[in-house]
Amino acid sequence: MSKSFDVVVIGAGPGGYVAAIRAAQLGFSTACIDENKSAAGKPALGGTCLNVGCIPSKALLESSEQFHKIQHEAEVHGISVSGASVDVPKMIARKRKIVDQFTGGITMLFKKNKVTSLHGHGKILKRENEKWLIEVAGDAAEVVEAKHVIIASGSKPRYIPGIDVDNVDILDNVGALELQAVPKRLGVIGAGVIGLEMGSVWKRLGAEVTVLEAMPSFLAAADDEVSKLALRIFTKDLGLDIQTGVKIGEVKKSKKGISINYTDAAGAAQALEVDKLIVAVGRVPNTDGIAAPEVGLRFDQRGFIEVDGHCHTGIPNIWAVGDVVRGPMLAHKASEEGVAVAERIAGQKPHLDFNTVPWVIYTAPEIAWVGKTEQQLKAEGVEYKKGSFPFAANGRAHSLNAAQGFVKMLADAKTDRILGVHIVGPVAGELISEAVVAMEFAASSEDIARIIHAHPSLAEVMHEAALGCDKRAIHN
Repeated sequence: MSKSFDVVVIGAGPGGYVAAIRAAQLGFSTACIDENKSAAGKPALGGTCLNVGCIPSKALLESSEQFHKIQHEAEVHGISVSGASVDVPKMIARKRKIVDQFTGGITMLFKKNKVTSLHGHGKILKRENEKWLIEVAGDAAEVVEAKHVIIASGSKPRYIPGIDVDNVDILDNVGALELQAVPKRLGVIGAGVIGLEMGSVWKRLGAEVTVLEAMPSFLAAADDEVSKLALRIFTKDLGLDIQTGVKIGEVKKSKKGISINYTDAAGAAQALEVDKLIVAVGRVPNTDGIAAPEVGLRFDQRGFIEVDGHCHTGIPNIWAVGDVVRGPMLAHKASEEGVAVAERIAGQKPHLDFNTVPWVIYTAPEIAWVGKTEQQLKAEGVEYKKGSFPFAANGRAHSLNAAQGFVKMLADAKTDRILGVHIVGPVAGELISEAVVAMEFAASSEDIARIIHAHPSLAEVMHEAALGCDKRAIHN
């Protein structure tokens, strides 16, 4: 007889494992199916984010930043260091230890909350007697039953036809996190989050890094002022060679390395020779074999599962969250959708606002934003006012030797309601949370301006930006 559950979640990434835990907290018998394995061939919960994405990349970013500071910034503090070197295998081992710790942590959370963990590929087969039959194709295939199914199978790297990723010399995000030595010449195709973060890591460790981006502009999703400053910092200060508006041609691999033929923004033919190449041109929904055709799942033109505003597929008791559905491909968005679906199954009425989802790029300096960009407001014809304040005028930023960047706040010209906040600077990913909370509560720029911020603190830059919306910044 098949095992029967109230809720079965397919995928144990940030959307799936969180949905499973919340469902169990609400009293549902819950199982979570996941097929991911570690390098050692063991089941590894946590999805792309924990195993080969968010967490390991931040570990390497921190290690490379520490090395860069020792080499280039210690002297500013009166600290003399000579002969500093980096042990890349040890750095990678630290990263793996962190990953193992957290994947093991999810296993413990499942046990604590009585979530049944099933290893294998989950596939929805059909519905019988008001229950869905789900195949678990693993070492020992089985079929389980569920009243409700939550699809949270995440995403996978997008590849370029004709470029064969082997994760030895031509790498995706997985291979980029496993390099055992610093390449002398590194090429990166794609100037998105993954490309910039991985390019930054290996540049700080000594590689010559060239980033090739197809889009005509740099970081088009960010506010224009943010992207312009970030480009200047990444190229002039960090030393990345970033080229936009390129068209990739033939990529050849030989004993000497990898050659990339491309056309630059001016239409001229160019060639780049590198030792390693990272392909980071985005991600696509991971929905291969997720359901039998007769189930009736609907997909849009880009391969996302079609859902309504509540993450319901329109098929009885089948839901989908995270990277397989519309909206930003962000771990925190997936988690909150997972929680919301579990609560909706329980009859609750949770609310999610995609207008207040924060975005963060963990380069140095960090980049973070929430809400509308200035170019979006102009295109929509919204009258707005803005306040901007530089970290260069902040005492705490100077004490940290991290005085690059600014905070910019955009507010409605009539109501003063905050419409967007954009940050380039130290710990921008932490600072943006104040703006997210403010926008969730429909705060005005004056609300932030009237709040007492600790001194000295980086948060004072947010305060001054809010003051600037009414042209009354004190220290600018």
